[in-house]
Amino acid sequence: MKKFLLFFILTAGLYAQTDSLPQKQWLPSGVAGLNLNQVALSNWTQGGENAISFTLLGNLALDYFSDPWQFKNSLKLAYGRTKLGSDDFRTNDNELYLENFLSRSIGWAVDPYISNAIRTVIGNGYKYEDSTFQTSAFFDPAYITQSLGFTYNKLKGFSTRLGIAFQETITDKFKYYSDDPETPDEIESFKFDTGIESVTEVEQVVMENMLLNSKLRLFSRFDSFDVWDVRWDNILTAKVNEYINVNFNVLLIHEISQTRKTQLKEALQLGLTYTLF
Repeated sequence: MKKFLLFFILTAGLYAQTDSLPQKQWLPSGVAGLNLNQVALSNWTQGGENAISFTLLGNLALDYFSDPWQFKNSLKLAYGRTKLGSDDFRTNDNELYLENFLSRSIGWAVDPYISNAIRTVIGNGYKYEDSTFQTSAFFDPAYITQSLGFTYNKLKGFSTRLGIAFQETITDKFKYYSDDPETPDEIESFKFDTGIESVTEVEQVVMENMLLNSKLRLFSRFDSFDVWDVRWDNILTAKVNEYINVNFNVLLIHEISQTRKTQLKEALQLGLTYTLF
């Protein structure tokens, strides 16, 4: 009960501090995208199979900038599926990442901040090997992280922060993400960790029509400083015209609660984009 109470106190504090912010200063932004690949064969003697693949993308933000406050909210959505020949559709992209970040300038080189982040999948996730079996579902698992510390964001296109973090892992069916191996007689569906979190973000114009976004998150628990969770998300976007972009995404994840092997996802996609607001 104390762990849940701590979570709600921290989350409530994050939003309570924004009640007095002028509503006219809110700056919304949003981009939606669709990447589609398709191959159709008929009487094709060189071999191959029909294929179709699609990925839906969404990047939304709602920010507030007014001295001395900065309040940033971002939501990243990605969901994609692939069908090869007569096989059923398979999921190839599946992510929801919501982050809230509040900081206040105090005239120092670094500013105090508080943040909240939620990571989960949008739809059911599966592992495709000799047989297909489900590995995740919406909010199963869900990783919720609150942190407070100091941030440095005085350089254009660069910010970094370091703070004490509280991370909750919530599961329902897939309890091996949250189970404590030190209690073999009990299978936990909730895990609470305290530790240190570091987040560094870079946004850099590489060429006139090419933008690089990179975000590195590190988290280590106080009781195991020799083990670090790593999430490094890199997106290189080349704008062809107003509606067509080429995206190259490399996402590296190392989190032993999921697997002891380093996970790597690479995607090169050409698709349609539309600015919502």
